[in-house]
Amino acid sequence: MFDKNLVLSILMQIDEALGKIVSRAKRVRRADDFIGTPAGMEKLDGICMLFMAIGEALKNINIISGGALLSQYPEIDWKGAMGFRDIIAHHYFDIDAEQVFWICTHEVGPLSAAIKRMIVELR
Repeated sequence: MFDKNLVLSILMQIDEALGKIVSRAKRVRRADDFIGTPAGMEKLDGICMLFMAIGEALKNINIISGGALLSQYPEIDWKGAMGFRDIIAHHYFDIDAEQVFWICTHEVGPLSAAIKRMIVELR
């Protein structure tokens, strides 16, 4: 068995980061809103940093739980979420605003729901 308190702490950090992404992306209606202004670029930078932190935290949870926890929630592309962290970290200058926008609008909601469910179920 793994350290549930540690995993819960990490999950709550992920939940908070996802909330920040939702808040920061609220007024973004299209990918061009990220790249059209300096303020949009700052928003993109901040959101990407949060995605990096989330990806790293998911990798840690996967290690701590020996792969057992994330596999219980197959509706989420965990490999993709962790891999997006690597793309941002290693290929930041090649980040596609369209991809970030798509993830914000299509993937953050389901990921947030899964994280919230994990928190409830681990408590």
